[in-house]
Amino acid sequence: MTSATRNDVPVALEGEGVELRVKPIGGGMSVGYISLPQGTDMGPALKGLPGDACHCPHWGYLLKGRLRMLTAAGEEEYEAGQAYYWAPGHVPLALEDCELVEFSPTEDFQKVLDHVVSQAG
Repeated sequence: MTSATRNDVPVALEGEGVELRVKPIGGGMSVGYISLPQGTDMGPALKGLPGDACHCPHWGYLLKGRLRMLTAAGEEEYEAGQAYYWAPGHVPLALEDCELVEFSPTEDFQKVLDHVVSQAG
């Protein structure tokens, strides 16, 4: 059995108010603790990935805020208190300051994270 609190999980990406903490938690999955300030548009950081979008699926819970998820099929809005599944091919836009906890396939998410970090450099 494995568990992790937010403060136990190392920071994988931070800057301009964005903070992403990620740690493998077992079963090929990682836990992510994510903070996105209002106005954060992940689109530019995802450019160059297939469909210029995140291609990793995520299961999670929005603890705080509201965000819009852009997909090839359109847009959906999510708000605090909602659990979610985001299929591959999504781009988040924070409408308010957001805090999320999510679970993602470790290998797929690491590829996206590596790309986002390379875009920031």
